[in-house]
Amino acid sequence: MNIMTIDGYRAVIAYNEDSDSFRGEFLGLNGGADFYGKTIHELRKEGAASLKVFLQTCAEHGVDPVRHFSGKFNARISPELHGLAAEVAAAKGISLNQLVESAIQHEILAEA
Repeated sequence: MNIMTIDGYRAVIAYNEDSDSFRGEFLGLNGGADFYGKTIHELRKEGAASLKVFLQTCAEHGVDPVRHFSGKFNARISPELHGLAAEVAAAKGISLNQLVESAIQHEILAEA
């Protein structure tokens, strides 16, 4: 996976061919904290600096730096897929929410 952990915070990393550099963006924060580097070493160094500034700014303003998730979200899928998913859930004797949760867990474990 293209995930880097810096000081316990996870960031998604992407390569930009045009600039021949990497871009990192921290996940699960209440604001943007991105960083750039030409090498992995430089990316880690810049990531740590960006995170430090973000956390200090949050502390100065009394803001929780971590974004909290409710566990609820809307998903837009085709009506046909929605119908098939409802059928599969009913056949398994589970709710549509349970089917979606199981499918998401399956995809996450496949990436690990």
